[in-house]
Parts: sequence; structure tokens; C-alpha cells
Amino acid sequence: MNLLRIEFQKIFPYRTAWVILAIYAVLLVLVMYAMSNITINGSALGSDVYQFPAIWQRLAYVASYFNLLLGILIIVLVTDEYSYRTFRQQVIDGMSRAELVVAKFYVILAVSMAATLFLFLMGLYFGMVYSTDKSVAAIFGQVDSLSYYFVQAVGYMTLALLSAFLIKRSGLAIIAFIAYAQIVEPILNFQLSDSMDKFMPMKVWKSLTPMPGQELMDQLTTPTELLLPQWAVLPAIGYIDLFLFLAYYTLKLRDL
Repeated sequence: MNLLRIEFQKIFPYRTAWVILAIYAVLLVLVMYAMSNITINGSALGSDVYQFPAIWQRLAYVASYFNLLLGILIIVLVTDEYSYRTFRQQVIDGMSRAELVVAKFYVILAVSMAATLFLFLMGLYFGMVYSTDKSVAAIFGQVDSLSYYFVQAVGYMTLALLSAFLIKRSGLAIIAFIAYAQIVEPILNFQLSDSMDKFMPMKVWKSLTPMPGQELMDQLTTPTELLLPQWAVLPAIGYIDLFLFLAYYTLKLRDL
């Protein structure tokens, strides 16, 4: 806990971190609010999107698009420590390089827990206001979707952590992180069969929060093979461990 306390002492007065977290929260609220006004075939969805228990899966799916912001937050935190030579000072003060990586992983866990708690509170608010079924069974029926979102958020941020340790410059690290997530892996997936590409990192994490109504979409378009969320957890944790190890190994070889 001492490592986490040190990290919080650095983050709390850091305005950029709060701005990124505020953008994440505000955009999510705006998107959830706007979803009530979506019209399909001339009929407004209205409060249908806020019904328990389906709201949890919808919320996790929408929030998955904003994990890039959480990744950018981690990149900014790490690369700033390179710029201000904080890492070098901490090693001089007696901290090991493994502890530097563990400290950042604690931050990732804390941010993921905060984001998941925020989703829970937001879903609870919209659900209690608009849902017609407010029984305990309905409220907590699919709330496990948020636990899958938690693993997904940790995964995105560990990839961002590795990008930051590899590249050290915030702008280039952010470009590399987004490029891999949005361009490189989709191109690689295009070259691979579904039976193979479903085990690629981004697709494994995407499997944790599938699009609501994906089965209906698959009937209209060419289906994309994804793991079930419960089956995607194990490879997702495997990739998290792999990226943490690579981040440590990169830091071990680097001149601080």
C-alpha cells in the first residue's frame, strides 16, 4: 500500500490526470443520455435502453470505447516521470525497478475500480429512474458485465503502460497505442482466420463486453467469431501478465 500512497501523492495535484478522468466521465454520461433519443424505424428507443438488467451489458459495451482515454492517462503519467526523471530519483532513493512497475499497476487497478464503480452508480441511477422492473433480481441480474469491463480496462491500460515504457515520449506512445488498437491489430485480424484472431489481445478484450444484440447483427451480416465473456477472462489475464512482464523487462534494460 505504500507504493500506492506514493503514486497518489504524485497524481492528486496533477491537473492533467483529472482533466482526462473528467472527459471520460462526462462523455460517458452524455452518450448514455443521448441513447434515449436514438430512433430506429421511426420509433424512439426511449427508456428501453435503461431497463434492468440489460442496462449493465449496454453500459459496459459503451464504456469499452472510452478505455482508450484511460490508456492515454497511464501513458501521460509514465512518460512525465521519464521527462522529470522521477524514476531515476526513486531508484536512487532505494526503490527497485520491479517496484516501479508494480506501483503503476496499482494505479491501473485503482483507476479500473474507480471507473467500474462509476459505471455501477451511473447504471443504478438511469435504471432506477427509467426501468419498469426495479426488483433486486432485475437490478443485479447482469451486473457481472461490469466485472468483465474491469478486466478489460486493466488490459487496455497495461498495453498503454508497455507503450509508455517502450517509447518514453507521450505523443509517440499515444499514437503507437491507438494505432495498435485501432489499425494494426484489425489489419492482422484480417489476415488471420476467425479461429486464430479471436485470441489476439484487442479481440480478447473486446469479447469481454460484446455488443448487445450481436446475435441479431450476425444474422444480417457476416458474423465475427468472438469468445464468450467468461471464456475470454483467462486469455485476457494472460495478456495482462505478459504486458506487465515486458514493461518490467523494458524498464530493466533502460537507462533512467
